[in-house]
Amino acid sequence: MFVEVNGYKIEPGADLTGANLEGAHLSGQRQDFAEMGLADLTGANLTNANLSGACLSGANLTGATLTNADLSNAELSNADLSNADLSNADLTGADLYRANLIEANLTNANLTNANLYAAHVTRANLNGADFTGAVLTRLYR
Repeated sequence: MFVEVNGYKIEPGADLTGANLEGAHLSGQRQDFAEMGLADLTGANLTNANLSGACLSGANLTGATLTNADLSNAELSNADLSNADLSNADLTGADLYRANLIEANLTNANLTNANLYAAHVTRANLNGADFTGAVLTRLYR
């Protein structure tokens, strides 16, 4: 089963490096280990999406909706998640090294054992977020 967005075939394991998926509606999609580094997912709807283990390094997720998304063990280093809705998202073990989370909504997000080294969380909503075992060194607030 696959979805096509802006001419890109989206299916589990797809290589979407640098793809323009701005405004895509991928709610509930299963993208196990998808390669989406440097992809433009500005304003995309990824509610309930399974992105466990996905590579989103350097991706633009500005204003994306990732409510209840599974981003466990995802590679999100240098990703732009400003104004993204990550409420109730599972970010267990995710790599958010130098990620931009400015004004992101992380309400009740699970960030257990996540790497947030040098991440930017200015004005982010962190209410109820679980940071157990997370790396919070050089966190920019």
